[in-house]
Amino acid sequence: MSTQTATDLLKKVRKIEIKTKALSHQIFAGEYHSAFKGRGMAFSEVREYQWGDDVRSMDWNVTARLRSPYVKVFEEERELTVVLLVDVSRSGLFGTVGKTKRELLAEIASVLAFSASINNDKVGALFFSDHIEKFIPPKKGRTNLLHIIREMLELEPTSDKTDIGSALEFLTGAIKRKCTVFLLSDMLDADKDAKPRYEDALKVAKSRHDLSVVKVYDPREITLPEVGVVHIKDSENGEGAWINTSSKRVREDYEKWFRTLAQNEKRIFNKYQIDSVAIATNQDYVKGLMALFR
Repeated sequence: MSTQTATDLLKKVRKIEIKTKALSHQIFAGEYHSAFKGRGMAFSEVREYQWGDDVRSMDWNVTARLRSPYVKVFEEERELTVVLLVDVSRSGLFGTVGKTKRELLAEIASVLAFSASINNDKVGALFFSDHIEKFIPPKKGRTNLLHIIREMLELEPTSDKTDIGSALEFLTGAIKRKCTVFLLSDMLDADKDAKPRYEDALKVAKSRHDLSVVKVYDPREITLPEVGVVHIKDSENGEGAWINTSSKRVREDYEKWFRTLAQNEKRIFNKYQIDSVAIATNQDYVKGLMALFR
Protein backbone atom coordinates (compact mmCIF):
# COMPACT_ATOMS: atom_id res chain seq x y z
CA MET A 1 0.00 0.00 0.00
CA SER A 2 1.39 3.45 -0.93
CA THR A 3 1.91 6.14 1.72
CA GLN A 4 -0.88 8.26 0.20
CA THR A 5 -3.31 5.34 0.15
CA ALA A 6 -2.45 4.42 3.73
CA THR A 7 -2.97 8.04 4.83
CA ASP A 8 -6.35 8.21 3.09
CA LEU A 9 -7.41 4.95 4.71
CA LEU A 10 -6.39 6.18 8.18
CA LYS A 11 -8.43 9.34 7.60
CA LYS A 12 -11.47 7.27 6.62
CA VAL A 13 -11.03 4.98 9.64
CA ARG A 14 -10.68 7.98 11.96
CA LYS A 15 -13.75 9.68 10.46
CA ILE A 16 -15.98 6.66 10.85
CA GLU A 17 -14.57 6.00 14.34
CA ILE A 18 -15.42 9.52 15.52
CA LYS A 19 -18.95 9.42 14.11
CA THR A 20 -19.95 5.92 15.15
CA LYS A 21 -18.20 5.98 18.53
CA ALA A 22 -20.10 9.14 19.46
CA LEU A 23 -23.40 7.53 18.45
CA SER A 24 -22.54 4.43 20.46
CA HIS A 25 -21.82 6.45 23.60
CA GLN A 26 -24.72 8.87 23.30
CA ILE A 27 -27.50 6.67 21.97
CA PHE A 28 -26.87 2.99 21.58
CA ALA A 29 -24.89 1.78 24.58
CA GLY A 30 -27.87 1.77 26.93
CA GLU A 31 -30.25 0.31 24.34
CA TYR A 32 -27.72 -2.36 23.41
CA HIS A 33 -27.22 -3.32 27.05
CA SER A 34 -30.96 -3.57 27.67
CA ALA A 35 -31.52 -5.62 24.53
CA PHE A 36 -28.69 -8.14 24.74
CA LYS A 37 -27.47 -8.32 28.34
CA GLY A 38 -29.46 -10.87 30.22
CA ARG A 39 -30.24 -13.00 27.18
CA GLY A 40 -27.19 -15.06 28.01
CA MET A 41 -27.40 -16.88 31.34
CA ALA A 42 -24.45 -18.71 32.88
CA PHE A 43 -24.52 -21.45 35.54
CA SER A 44 -23.56 -20.09 38.95
CA GLU A 45 -24.18 -22.66 41.70
CA VAL A 46 -26.41 -25.35 43.17
CA ARG A 47 -28.39 -24.57 46.33
CA GLU A 48 -31.18 -26.09 48.35
CA TYR A 49 -34.70 -25.74 47.00
CA GLN A 50 -36.67 -22.80 48.40
CA TRP A 51 -40.41 -22.19 48.30
CA GLY A 52 -41.29 -20.54 44.98
CA ASP A 53 -38.31 -21.88 43.00
CA ASP A 54 -39.08 -23.05 39.47
CA VAL A 55 -39.16 -26.86 39.47
CA ARG A 56 -37.65 -26.75 35.97
CA SER A 57 -34.41 -25.63 37.64
CA MET A 58 -34.20 -28.77 39.77
CA ASP A 59 -30.84 -30.53 39.74
CA TRP A 60 -32.06 -34.10 39.90
CA ASN A 61 -28.61 -35.65 40.16
CA VAL A 62 -27.68 -33.65 43.26
CA THR A 63 -31.20 -34.10 44.68
CA ALA A 64 -30.93 -37.89 44.37
CA ARG A 65 -27.41 -37.98 45.80
CA LEU A 66 -28.16 -35.81 48.85
CA ARG A 67 -31.78 -36.96 49.22
CA SER A 68 -32.93 -33.36 49.50
CA PRO A 69 -34.23 -31.02 46.75
CA TYR A 70 -31.62 -28.81 45.09
CA VAL A 71 -31.89 -26.34 42.22
CA LYS A 72 -29.43 -24.91 39.71
CA VAL A 73 -28.87 -21.16 39.95
CA PHE A 74 -28.05 -19.13 36.86
CA GLU A 75 -26.87 -15.56 36.62
CA GLU A 76 -26.70 -13.01 33.84
CA GLU A 77 -23.55 -13.20 31.79
CA ARG A 78 -21.77 -9.88 32.23
CA GLU A 79 -19.61 -10.40 29.18
CA LEU A 80 -20.95 -11.36 25.78
CA THR A 81 -19.25 -12.35 22.56
CA VAL A 82 -20.49 -10.40 19.55
CA VAL A 83 -19.79 -11.47 15.98
CA LEU A 84 -20.57 -9.31 12.94
CA LEU A 85 -21.30 -11.23 9.73
CA VAL A 86 -20.63 -8.63 7.04
CA ASP A 87 -21.60 -9.16 3.40
CA VAL A 88 -18.85 -7.81 1.12
CA SER A 89 -20.19 -9.18 -2.19
CA ARG A 90 -20.26 -6.91 -5.23
CA SER A 91 -23.95 -6.04 -4.94
CA GLY A 92 -22.99 -3.91 -1.93
CA LEU A 93 -21.29 -1.41 -4.23
CA PHE A 94 -24.69 -0.25 -5.52
CA GLY A 95 -25.93 3.12 -4.30
CA THR A 96 -27.94 5.96 -5.85
CA VAL A 97 -28.66 8.33 -2.94
CA GLY A 98 -25.34 9.49 -1.52
CA LYS A 99 -23.82 6.26 -0.21
CA THR A 100 -23.48 2.66 -1.29
CA LYS A 101 -24.98 -0.26 0.59
CA ARG A 102 -21.51 -1.32 1.68
CA GLU A 103 -20.74 2.13 3.10
CA LEU A 104 -23.98 2.00 5.06
CA LEU A 105 -23.14 -1.51 6.31
CA ALA A 106 -19.72 -0.28 7.44
CA GLU A 107 -21.24 2.51 9.53
CA ILE A 108 -23.87 0.26 11.09
CA ALA A 109 -21.32 -2.46 11.85
CA SER A 110 -19.03 0.13 13.46
CA VAL A 111 -21.84 1.39 15.70
CA LEU A 112 -22.63 -2.16 16.79
CA ALA A 113 -18.95 -2.89 17.42
CA PHE A 114 -18.43 0.21 19.57
CA SER A 115 -21.70 -0.38 21.45
CA ALA A 116 -20.51 -3.89 22.29
CA SER A 117 -17.06 -2.63 23.30
CA ILE A 118 -18.54 0.00 25.63
CA ASN A 119 -20.34 -2.85 27.37
CA ASN A 120 -17.03 -4.72 27.74
CA ASP A 121 -17.95 -7.44 25.23
CA LYS A 122 -15.63 -9.24 22.87
CA VAL A 123 -16.15 -8.35 19.21
CA GLY A 124 -15.28 -10.36 16.12
CA ALA A 125 -16.11 -10.11 12.44
CA LEU A 126 -16.63 -12.48 9.54
CA PHE A 127 -16.49 -10.98 6.05
CA PHE A 128 -18.06 -13.08 3.32
CA SER A 129 -18.97 -13.22 -0.36
CA ASP A 130 -19.82 -16.70 -1.64
CA HIS A 131 -17.04 -17.94 0.65
CA ILE A 132 -15.26 -16.67 3.76
CA GLU A 133 -13.11 -13.68 2.80
CA LYS A 134 -11.71 -12.97 6.27
CA PHE A 135 -12.43 -13.99 9.86
CA ILE A 136 -11.33 -11.84 12.80
CA PRO A 137 -11.79 -13.82 16.06
CA PRO A 138 -13.64 -12.05 18.90
CA LYS A 139 -11.38 -9.96 21.13
CA LYS A 140 -11.56 -6.90 23.34
CA GLY A 141 -9.84 -3.57 22.86
CA ARG A 142 -9.64 -0.57 20.55
CA THR A 143 -6.93 -2.12 18.39
CA ASN A 144 -9.24 -5.00 17.48
CA LEU A 145 -12.14 -2.63 16.73
CA LEU A 146 -10.00 -0.49 14.43
CA HIS A 147 -8.78 -3.66 12.70
CA ILE A 148 -12.41 -4.59 11.98
CA ILE A 149 -13.25 -1.08 10.69
CA ARG A 150 -10.15 -1.03 8.44
CA GLU A 151 -11.18 -4.32 6.90
CA MET A 152 -14.72 -3.06 6.30
CA LEU A 153 -13.33 -0.09 4.38
CA GLU A 154 -10.37 -1.71 2.68
CA LEU A 155 -11.11 -5.39 2.08
CA GLU A 156 -11.29 -6.33 -1.59
CA PRO A 157 -13.29 -9.57 -1.92
CA THR A 158 -11.87 -12.29 -4.15
CA SER A 159 -15.37 -13.13 -5.40
CA ASP A 160 -18.33 -11.02 -6.53
CA LYS A 161 -21.06 -13.46 -5.49
CA THR A 162 -23.06 -14.07 -2.30
CA ASP A 163 -23.61 -17.18 -0.20
CA ILE A 164 -25.15 -16.30 3.16
CA GLY A 165 -25.60 -19.97 4.01
CA SER A 166 -21.88 -20.74 3.84
CA ALA A 167 -21.13 -17.80 6.17
CA LEU A 168 -23.67 -19.05 8.70
CA GLU A 169 -22.29 -22.59 8.46
CA PHE A 170 -18.76 -21.31 9.09
CA LEU A 171 -20.02 -19.39 12.12
CA THR A 172 -21.65 -22.41 13.71
CA GLY A 173 -18.46 -24.39 13.18
CA ALA A 174 -16.03 -21.70 14.37
CA ILE A 175 -17.91 -20.35 17.41
CA LYS A 176 -19.03 -23.16 19.70
CA ARG A 177 -20.18 -21.10 22.65
CA LYS A 178 -23.44 -19.18 22.28
CA CYS A 179 -22.85 -15.60 21.11
CA THR A 180 -24.72 -12.55 19.84
CA VAL A 181 -24.60 -12.42 16.04
CA PHE A 182 -25.53 -9.60 13.68
CA LEU A 183 -25.94 -10.59 10.03
CA LEU A 184 -25.43 -7.43 7.94
CA SER A 185 -26.32 -7.85 4.28
CA ASP A 186 -28.61 -6.81 1.44
CA MET A 187 -29.89 -10.41 1.67
CA LEU A 188 -29.82 -10.78 -2.13
CA ASP A 189 -29.21 -14.51 -2.09
CA ALA A 190 -32.27 -16.10 -3.69
CA ASP A 191 -33.26 -18.14 -6.71
CA LYS A 192 -35.31 -16.93 -9.69
CA ASP A 193 -38.52 -17.60 -7.74
CA ALA A 194 -37.34 -15.24 -4.98
CA LYS A 195 -36.82 -18.11 -2.55
CA PRO A 196 -33.91 -17.46 -0.14
CA ARG A 197 -31.16 -20.09 -0.34
CA TYR A 198 -29.98 -19.72 3.24
CA GLU A 199 -32.99 -20.94 5.25
CA ASP A 200 -31.51 -24.22 6.49
CA ALA A 201 -28.25 -22.60 7.61
CA LEU A 202 -30.19 -19.77 9.26
CA LYS A 203 -32.25 -22.29 11.22
CA VAL A 204 -29.13 -24.02 12.59
CA ALA A 205 -27.36 -20.74 13.42
CA LYS A 206 -30.42 -19.43 15.28
CA SER A 207 -30.64 -22.62 17.34
CA ARG A 208 -27.07 -22.07 18.58
CA HIS A 209 -26.71 -18.29 18.74
CA ASP A 210 -28.67 -15.11 19.43
CA LEU A 211 -29.07 -13.99 15.82
CA SER A 212 -30.37 -10.67 14.45
CA VAL A 213 -30.50 -9.47 10.84
CA VAL A 214 -29.78 -5.95 9.59
CA LYS A 215 -30.81 -5.72 5.94
CA VAL A 216 -29.75 -2.75 3.81
CA TYR A 217 -31.20 -1.84 0.44
CA ASP A 218 -31.27 0.98 -2.10
CA PRO A 219 -34.66 2.43 -3.20
CA ARG A 220 -33.72 2.04 -6.86
CA GLU A 221 -33.44 -1.71 -6.43
CA ILE A 222 -37.13 -2.02 -5.68
CA THR A 223 -38.64 0.15 -8.41
CA LEU A 224 -37.41 0.46 -11.98
CA PRO A 225 -37.36 4.01 -13.35
CA GLU A 226 -39.24 4.56 -16.62
CA VAL A 227 -36.30 5.50 -18.88
CA GLY A 228 -36.88 3.44 -22.03
CA VAL A 229 -34.69 0.58 -23.25
CA VAL A 230 -31.65 0.06 -21.04
CA HIS A 231 -28.97 -2.58 -20.59
CA ILE A 232 -28.84 -4.05 -17.08
CA LYS A 233 -26.15 -6.27 -15.64
CA ASP A 234 -26.08 -8.49 -12.57
CA SER A 235 -23.09 -7.22 -10.60
CA GLU A 236 -22.45 -10.65 -9.07
CA ASN A 237 -22.79 -13.15 -11.92
CA GLY A 238 -22.02 -10.76 -14.78
CA GLU A 239 -25.15 -11.69 -16.76
CA GLY A 240 -26.69 -8.83 -18.74
CA ALA A 241 -29.83 -8.13 -20.73
CA TRP A 242 -31.68 -5.37 -22.55
CA ILE A 243 -35.02 -4.46 -21.00
CA ASN A 244 -37.72 -1.95 -21.86
CA THR A 245 -38.42 0.03 -18.70
CA SER A 246 -41.24 1.86 -20.49
CA SER A 247 -43.20 -1.39 -20.37
CA LYS A 248 -45.59 -1.40 -17.43
CA ARG A 249 -45.51 -5.21 -17.34
CA VAL A 250 -41.70 -5.27 -17.13
CA ARG A 251 -41.73 -2.82 -14.23
CA GLU A 252 -44.51 -4.71 -12.44
CA ASP A 253 -42.76 -8.09 -12.85
CA TYR A 254 -39.55 -6.60 -11.52
CA GLU A 255 -41.26 -5.10 -8.46
CA LYS A 256 -43.21 -8.30 -7.87
CA TRP A 257 -39.97 -10.29 -7.55
CA PHE A 258 -38.65 -7.94 -4.84
CA ARG A 259 -41.98 -7.94 -2.99
CA THR A 260 -42.02 -11.73 -3.04
CA LEU A 261 -38.44 -11.85 -1.79
CA ALA A 262 -39.28 -9.51 1.10
CA GLN A 263 -42.32 -11.63 1.98
CA ASN A 264 -40.25 -14.82 1.95
CA GLU A 265 -37.60 -13.21 4.16
CA LYS A 266 -40.25 -12.07 6.64
CA ARG A 267 -41.79 -15.55 6.70
CA ILE A 268 -38.43 -17.16 7.48
CA PHE A 269 -37.54 -14.59 10.17
CA ASN A 270 -40.93 -15.05 11.84
CA LYS A 271 -40.69 -18.83 11.59
CA TYR A 272 -37.41 -18.93 13.49
CA GLN A 273 -38.13 -15.88 15.68
CA ILE A 274 -35.28 -13.78 14.34
CA ASP A 275 -35.28 -10.05 15.06
CA SER A 276 -34.64 -8.01 11.92
CA VAL A 277 -34.71 -4.51 10.50
CA ALA A 278 -34.50 -3.20 6.91
CA ILE A 279 -32.71 0.11 6.37
CA ALA A 280 -32.52 2.01 3.07
CA THR A 281 -29.45 3.93 1.94
CA ASN A 282 -31.50 7.15 2.08
CA GLN A 283 -32.79 6.52 5.62
CA ASP A 284 -31.45 7.41 9.06
CA TYR A 285 -30.07 4.13 10.36
CA VAL A 286 -30.23 5.40 13.95
CA LYS A 287 -34.01 4.90 14.01
CA GLY A 288 -33.67 1.45 12.47
CA LEU A 289 -31.15 0.25 15.04
CA MET A 290 -33.14 1.71 17.92
CA ALA A 291 -36.17 -0.22 16.68
CA LEU A 292 -34.10 -3.40 16.47
CA PHE A 293 -32.78 -3.00 20.01
CA ARG A 294 -36.24 -2.40 21.41
